[in-house]
Amino acid sequence: MDTGTLFEVINPRSFSSLWYWIVVAVAWSSASHWVLGVPFDAILRARRHGGQAMADLEALARINASRLTYIGRVSGPWLMGLGAFLLTGLLLLALWYRVEFAQAVAFLLAPMTLVGALSMRLAERLEAEAPDGEALVRALVRHRFWTQGIGMVSIFFTAMFGMYRILSVPQGF
Repeated sequence: MDTGTLFEVINPRSFSSLWYWIVVAVAWSSASHWVLGVPFDAILRARRHGGQAMADLEALARINASRLTYIGRVSGPWLMGLGAFLLTGLLLLALWYRVEFAQAVAFLLAPMTLVGALSMRLAERLEAEAPDGEALVRALVRHRFWTQGIGMVSIFFTAMFGMYRILSVPQGF
């Protein structure tokens, strides 16, 4: 197989690659659908029907909140240190050395880190307050709203930077 044909199908340049934008779309779609590990359709079903659907939602949210806070207590400092180290290295490659792949990954991971921090904060709040019923639904829907907001802003700036990068950097390797 000719490598030229391979590079035409799978473009190694990040911002001009269809595969990169598919990954961005799937990542943000998944982040906004799975609210603290709870599928959004389960939240809507619990809001509409109550009863067993609400009990299932409360159990699932409690389990996932407990799981996240446990991971945070046991491995939190190590994970935070490792994450900060990797994100700093990625941002150094992206900003100082202007590596396009690092820039593309940074535009995806930096906002996802913020969403992860918000998820951790919500999990701690759910474990401490143990809301049920409509209060739990409101908390999960509010978290989804902020996740979607961060995602929209992130996709906008990623697209603007990607267009700038494509138009300003000569094509080639």
